[in-house]
Amino acid sequence: MPEPTSQNPTLESLTAAFPLTFPTPAPTTHLGLVSTRDLHREEDLLRNPFSFRHWWTAIQNVKETSAAEQKAERPSDLSPDIAALLGPLSSPASRKSLQRQVYLYEAALVQFPGSFKLWKSYLHTRMAFVLGRRITKKKAGGRKKFPEMREALEDEKEDLEQWEGGLDGIVGWEEWRLLIATFERALMWLPRMPRIWLLYLSIFNHPFCPPQVSHTHARRTYDRALRTLPPSLHGRIWARYLLWAESKGGATTVAIYRRYLAVDPSVTERYTAILLAPSNPDPRPLEAAKLILSLARKASRGEYTSPEGKSPYQLLGDFLDVVEQYAEEVGLDVADTIESNDKITKAAESDAAASQQPSDPASVDGKLIRFAGPPVTTKDGKVVPPYDEDEDPRNLRKLNIEDIVRKDGLEVYKDQAGRLWTGLATFWVKRGEFDRAKHTFERGLASVLTIRDFTQIFDAYAEFSESLISAMMESLANPDEDEDEEDVKETEQELDAKMKEFEELMDRRPFLVNDVLLRRNPNDVQEWEKRVALWGDNDEKVAETYTQALATVNPRRATANFHRLYINFAKFYEEGGTKGEAEPDLDSARKILDKATKVNFKTVDELAEVWCEWAEMEIRQENYDEAIRVMQRAAAVPKNTKVNYFDHALPVQARLFKSLKLWSFYVDLEESLGSVESAKAVYDKILDLRIANAQVIVNYAAFLEENKYYEESFKVYERGTELFTFPVSFEIWNIYLAKFVKRYGGSKIERTRDLFEQALEKCPPKHCKPIFLMYATFEEEHGLAKRAMSVYDRATNAVADEDKFEIFTIYIAKATSNYGLPATRPIYERALEILPDKQTAEMCLRFASMERKLGEIDRARAIYAHASQFCDPRVHPKFWQEWNNFEIETGSEDTFREMLRIKRSVQAQFNTEASYLAAQMAAKQNGQETEAEAQPADAMAAAERQAAGGAKGPAFVSAKQNTNVRVEAAEERPAAAGNEDEIHISDDED
Repeated sequence: MPEPTSQNPTLESLTAAFPLTFPTPAPTTHLGLVSTRDLHREEDLLRNPFSFRHWWTAIQNVKETSAAEQKAERPSDLSPDIAALLGPLSSPASRKSLQRQVYLYEAALVQFPGSFKLWKSYLHTRMAFVLGRRITKKKAGGRKKFPEMREALEDEKEDLEQWEGGLDGIVGWEEWRLLIATFERALMWLPRMPRIWLLYLSIFNHPFCPPQVSHTHARRTYDRALRTLPPSLHGRIWARYLLWAESKGGATTVAIYRRYLAVDPSVTERYTAILLAPSNPDPRPLEAAKLILSLARKASRGEYTSPEGKSPYQLLGDFLDVVEQYAEEVGLDVADTIESNDKITKAAESDAAASQQPSDPASVDGKLIRFAGPPVTTKDGKVVPPYDEDEDPRNLRKLNIEDIVRKDGLEVYKDQAGRLWTGLATFWVKRGEFDRAKHTFERGLASVLTIRDFTQIFDAYAEFSESLISAMMESLANPDEDEDEEDVKETEQELDAKMKEFEELMDRRPFLVNDVLLRRNPNDVQEWEKRVALWGDNDEKVAETYTQALATVNPRRATANFHRLYINFAKFYEEGGTKGEAEPDLDSARKILDKATKVNFKTVDELAEVWCEWAEMEIRQENYDEAIRVMQRAAAVPKNTKVNYFDHALPVQARLFKSLKLWSFYVDLEESLGSVESAKAVYDKILDLRIANAQVIVNYAAFLEENKYYEESFKVYERGTELFTFPVSFEIWNIYLAKFVKRYGGSKIERTRDLFEQALEKCPPKHCKPIFLMYATFEEEHGLAKRAMSVYDRATNAVADEDKFEIFTIYIAKATSNYGLPATRPIYERALEILPDKQTAEMCLRFASMERKLGEIDRARAIYAHASQFCDPRVHPKFWQEWNNFEIETGSEDTFREMLRIKRSVQAQFNTEASYLAAQMAAKQNGQETEAEAQPADAMAAAERQAAGGAKGPAFVSAKQNTNVRVEAAEERPAAAGNEDEIHISDDED
């Protein structure tokens, strides 16, 4: 066997060393193949040729022996470059090892040709000597059993085999060829083994794989694997096949991906990314655009779900991105687009005409016949859409982008119109069709319904215009040598025209925004008013806008203040235009207002305001009689007055006569311009229709009072009190009684008393306090003090609980001033019985103070004791402090101890968790210290210490010395041993 030389070997000398394994090595042809040490092994194999264990043991022993010899071999004298070309077979020992192992494997396969274990080991061994050492990657976690192809491709790409070293494909071509032949022999015996196929296919990804087998032979091998293996295993083959196709690129990638997409379209997005990749020397934008468009349409029909989680709109956005980037390659030009649009329009018209034709009869001679529609293609029970050239990637016809954007974008995604219009316009800009792009921008601005879409289109339009202008200015600044003066002048004129168009576009922006808002809601009154304001001093446009608004807006769907459009339009004519330069046209204003009175507005108030504005216009023109006639027309009462004012099924004109707003304006007009009798007639009509409120009653009475009709005004008040119930009638009674008392004073005492009694008869407790006080004041000033006291006494029972304390306070004060302090005792006692607990304590303090003034110390002490049951020491420290001061000043040691005992008892009564928390919160809100925060010491001990010091003051306690001790001292005192369940009650005072 020739050896590669060490000094500048040639290609022929290197290739002469191969093949090493053909013909199959044998002891007869290769003398050094079997040594004397191997004779025992050979004899054993000859004796047991059908024992797989003997053959496997012999092969493993040879592998171990060869590995030991290779380690013991001295370093090769070959240069690094030559050693890299030869790879694993660069040393004589490795070549010898290959021949020995091939000899044993081949001999074993003669006996066991169908052994998968033996073939797999043999193939791994041959691959190790040809492909080099395989780099093993560490994997984390498991793998899905049946992953999607997108995930399978990612996983397979990470798991692709990598080798270190390897035999060069040119130098060792013979050995590569024999390796492939070995795989073919293995597949002849084991064609259904996917592991063998995967091992075979892995060699085509080796970087040293000879070009003779890495292209056509590899593709055919992948195809054979797919034909041989069952469909359940095709996923594993296709993952490698697609990755191999991606590595080859060009027509191979396209052909293989097209084959797979016919079965599984889930990797279409990956395929389109490959077609448009920057590294792709031959991009196919038209095919990619058609594939993405097909995916977008299928996704919108629910037939496709993007593996990358993209929505149908996002897929359509990807299509627009391709169209914008490759406008020339994907879309039709302007002429072809217009021709295609005409054909589509004609086809749609013919379909519409065909659909309007009468259908054939369902029966002939009285017998039912069966109808069959046009032939329909179905798949899995579902109708397959008809063939469309726009979705066929093999069809080279370009796309009608305008029709696609309209049909698949604007008609489906109406909330994304801005992006779609700008994408279509950008397509025309990239093709250089600037007029078509401008036309597209204008169509977009005239059709969008949201401000967001409008802003997107307008900004793109403005940027496009600015770029055109800047390009023209650059061409003028740097003219070409071929341009003459005429070309320069033409460019300057075009530049002026473009700049004028740009300025007009900027000026049109407010109007375009207003158009968008009116398209979104043509019944938006406020936007119509804004449009009128936009025209400014252009009277012709203002009148045109008002006319268009009144013709467009639906009164029942209009926003607020639709009637203001009629009113403002009438004022426009009344004032002589926006500037007032024209002559006032009152006839036109009256016609507009007369037309407004026939409009069925949403509410009656709107129609009433139109009539009022009409009357005000006549007043401004000093046509007072006409103003009254207008209001008389408006306030005409029909024969049938039993109409529900809130019945929206009736037109507002039928309910207008019950509008208080209209009658209020009418009565004001009569008061100002008419006579007293006419005003009274209007007021009486309001009362007859039962639409008056309390303000109308008060105004009517005040009007009669101003004109000296006092008794009639009082009758109006009485009529109002009959019409309304409390609380509305309370205000009327309040004013009525005050006016009556002021008018007659003490001259009609009995009548006044009757009025007060009538007022109090149905008055609820919540509102009767002011009437009682007014009644009592009247009796004090014009009647008897005894009756006044009886009124106060009645009030203490009739008023609400929250007002009783105030009534008792006034009652006590009046009784004191009239009868003296002793007469207040029964009042105080009654107050203690009636008042709620929270107010009883305060009343007790006042009662005790009164008794103390009278010298009744024992009675005052009893009152304090009675009030103590309502006063928690932690919440009402003021009460206990006052009682403490009282005992210090007037009591004895026994009474003071009794006070402390009562305090402890009350504190124990309130000593619950809920009351404690409430007390603590109340004390904190009052800015006072709680019992838990400050623990006062025994007051008697403090008094004894003070008395021992010889200080002046009462014998048992000092009023000026602080009876509290530091909390720290109390804490340092050790706790006395005793009953753990005992309740400890402090003897302290506040």
